[in-house]
Amino acid sequence: MTKVLVTDKLNESGLDILRESSEVDYKPGISPDELKTIIKNYDALLVRSQTKVTKDVIQACSSRMKIIGRAGVGVDNIDLNAATEKGIIVVNSPEGNTTAAAEHTIAMMLSMARLIPAADISMKQNEWRRADFMGFEIFNKVLGVVGLGKIGSRVAKTAQAMGMKIIAYDPFVSQEFASQHRFELVTLNDIWKRSDIITFHIPKTPETANLLNKETLKMCKKGIRIVNCARGGIIDESALTDAIKAGHVAGAAIDVFSEEPVKDSPLLSLGDRVVLTPHLGASTEEAQINVALDVAEQIRDVLLGGYARSAVNLPVMKPEIIAEVKSFMTLAVSLGTIAAQLIDGKIQEIQIESKGELAKKNTEPLNIAILKGVLSCSVEGVNFVNAPHIAKERGIKIIESKSFDTGDYVEELKISLRTDKGVKTIAGTLLAQGIPAIVQLDSYTMNATPAEHMLLTHHQDKPGMIAQVSTILWKGNINISSMHVGRNGPREMSVMILNLDDPIPAELLKKVADLEGILEARYVKLRNDFTTKAKELEPILSSK
Repeated sequence: MTKVLVTDKLNESGLDILRESSEVDYKPGISPDELKTIIKNYDALLVRSQTKVTKDVIQACSSRMKIIGRAGVGVDNIDLNAATEKGIIVVNSPEGNTTAAAEHTIAMMLSMARLIPAADISMKQNEWRRADFMGFEIFNKVLGVVGLGKIGSRVAKTAQAMGMKIIAYDPFVSQEFASQHRFELVTLNDIWKRSDIITFHIPKTPETANLLNKETLKMCKKGIRIVNCARGGIIDESALTDAIKAGHVAGAAIDVFSEEPVKDSPLLSLGDRVVLTPHLGASTEEAQINVALDVAEQIRDVLLGGYARSAVNLPVMKPEIIAEVKSFMTLAVSLGTIAAQLIDGKIQEIQIESKGELAKKNTEPLNIAILKGVLSCSVEGVNFVNAPHIAKERGIKIIESKSFDTGDYVEELKISLRTDKGVKTIAGTLLAQGIPAIVQLDSYTMNATPAEHMLLTHHQDKPGMIAQVSTILWKGNINISSMHVGRNGPREMSVMILNLDDPIPAELLKKVADLEGILEARYVKLRNDFTTKAKELEPILSSK
């Protein structure tokens, strides 16, 4: 009989599911050292957020370990790269706490509006201070929703039913979806300028870190109120504190923080002007039951030889189908990720073309890999399983074509990403020994290797341009590992890709963009798992 280890508190209903087919050891609160000692004896591990499934823990697993389940949305406490390399499936429950998180957001907003926490404390101190707790009505107020995923959409619909006017920003939501629900899609600048209350429902990424900061707060109208029950780090807590103290922001309701558990956040000093809760978005009995059942069922199914419906690191596709194109899977994800970071606007269409010998193969896994790369830049929890569903939900059209003619390369993969603001084309191939290469960017041909950190410029080809960019990076202590240039002719417009050893700060990127002759400069980041060699995906692509 298979054995499952559960190391965090789990609803009994989830344990009952696991016990249907496995022996279950329930050890909430187990120490890291004991976990590393005994983990080799198990076929599956189920955790919540308390247990840290580090690289050391995963390396201590034996070959019998098949699946790690996280009873919740995020998998921040699990080393995905280590699990992937070990051939262990990682699953989560992306929808189990949707209702709980949405309801908590509404509760926080109403508590802030009517000063309920402060009034409650006052009453319990035997006070009767009605005049001190003058609230405001949310009816007819403008709610700016940043992120229209499942939670954001539910919050918007609930607020709309309460008489609020909804404006929303989400580059991955189609106009058709917004119109169907009577949401007005706007730019981020419109969110800042027009909203009476702003609520965030987006993941924390390099692009969304400190999205609400000193400068964007200045754009908001006086008296704005802020709600964040999504992810810590989206809001610059110091900047928000200063804005509240200055009277520009009327109040805030915050459930997630840059550092958790919270130790010295400046928000703690604001008293009645803020409503603070200790990351309670998913803390309902129903949500805990839902996530427990969801993950327990997936672990049971995988141990019985089935598939996981919410695998984070494993496509639910037959290995024999993937095997035909597995060498291109990493490149496909990278091309999608690069294209998404090089273009603005709402994605409407993705054209995918396979050329040469690649066109003779079943390239459906590559299409999904490209979708994963594109969507991962703005949508939390995207994996090979849910990427097609997310694209369909957002009205993104996928057009696939094949060309059997062999051009400069035996096999080539090309995508064109179309938004309401333009088109970005990128193509790649695999060189000798499976080395990935970018061979086309828009109208320019080149031969560039994708890297974790890249600086891409569109500039006038003239003497000294490369030297000026290099000097800025040198002064910023940013090391260049390689350089690739594509141009249509001498002194004409060109593109340059600089592979960097380090991320480029925003202030350095601005200096590059401000150089005379630079039309555009963008920093592109690929996660480590995107830039691994194809052979490192072998455990994923060959799993049965």
